[in-house]
Amino acid sequence: MDHPRSHNPNASHQSAFKRERGDGWRNHHENKHLKPNHHQQRQSGSAPEPNPLGSQSLSTRKELYERDFPVYKQPVEVGSFSLDGERRFFNDARQMRYYEEPERSPNFDLRDGYKDRFIKRDDSVKEKLDHILRWIIANRTKCSSSATTASSRALDADFVTWRGHLTKLLTTPYETREGWLLAATMFRGTLYISEVETEASRRDRENRTARHEEMMYWGYKFEQYTCADEVHSLPDPSGVVNTNEAFCTVVQTRLADHRLLFSGEVDCRDKDPNAPAAPACYVELKTSAEICTPKQRSNFHRFKLLKWWAQSFLPGVPRVIAGFRDHEGVVVSLETFHISKISHLIKNEFNCWKPTVCMNFCCDFLSFAKHVVTEDNPSVVYLFTWEPHRDVTYSIHRDSPYSFLPRWYIEEMTSSRDSHQS
Repeated sequence: MDHPRSHNPNASHQSAFKRERGDGWRNHHENKHLKPNHHQQRQSGSAPEPNPLGSQSLSTRKELYERDFPVYKQPVEVGSFSLDGERRFFNDARQMRYYEEPERSPNFDLRDGYKDRFIKRDDSVKEKLDHILRWIIANRTKCSSSATTASSRALDADFVTWRGHLTKLLTTPYETREGWLLAATMFRGTLYISEVETEASRRDRENRTARHEEMMYWGYKFEQYTCADEVHSLPDPSGVVNTNEAFCTVVQTRLADHRLLFSGEVDCRDKDPNAPAAPACYVELKTSAEICTPKQRSNFHRFKLLKWWAQSFLPGVPRVIAGFRDHEGVVVSLETFHISKISHLIKNEFNCWKPTVCMNFCCDFLSFAKHVVTEDNPSVVYLFTWEPHRDVTYSIHRDSPYSFLPRWYIEEMTSSRDSHQS
């Protein structure tokens, strides 16, 4: 059953979710975070339509979101899927891996295999929501709306997206470097949100240094040292690292009155047969530079832990296991971070991030999107734009390159509705 968790950011021993109190999202006609949009947006593709709702924007000022923690229901895994070494979709858990506890001082060489045993996914290929959409088509009975009227929504969800897109929303009030573009479209009553690569991100991707490229490999190599393919087998670090491969969980939850269906990649699960059911059995693996000074620890708390917390809190993954590496890419120590205790860990940091600000901003953005996205038409895209120290703004694009719901999905979901009603 979908029980709400209790969240107290100042109590490390309590669960990381807050009990439902009925203080949901605010009516956007009264929301003080919305304001007229006076700055012009950068455009590409088709010419945007004028904003129909008074050119409103959404503030990202942290102090506006320091209110009670919003209701966030216990995430429930409704399914999973796998992507193989050629990035092909499979509606099963074949890519699931099992965490093997290493020694406390493992001495893992993360550089091993980079030159000769590494198949790198082509990150210039933008997959949008395609894999999630394939899962929805294969599992319609798990996520279909219980209503059957002709005007009802197809899915029992207000939003469909990737976990990573929601993570960006959670961290936005504290982000000072990287902006984002999120495309939203409404189809049969559900809002689909897909990220669009910014020009700055494209430039960074195309101009990575050799050192940066290698360090991106290190995280995957750490997974190879600590994950087994079978529950009774051991990790095999002599194999090939193929970053096309992935296992993804699909979860349902609710943030205030926003019903969410999203997917995110999972590194591995606890191999203990008595471990709790998914997603509570999942483990997130990370690498980070070893911490040698108080300043480095403070920066780790203020910046890296924010993203680690947001990424795992959303799907209900309870712990992150970090391998701390030296400058040469050798893991010298391990540390486990329990997501429910991270807010306690950072509470003494001056002017640090607050979980309540993250979740309230995400909640208000989703309310803003519901207020803005009014036309139920997959060829109409509402493009939300944000740059650090600015407000979130939007523009509307019709029959543009921003459209991202594929024809095969639209036709399949439409035909299934018609056959169900006939």
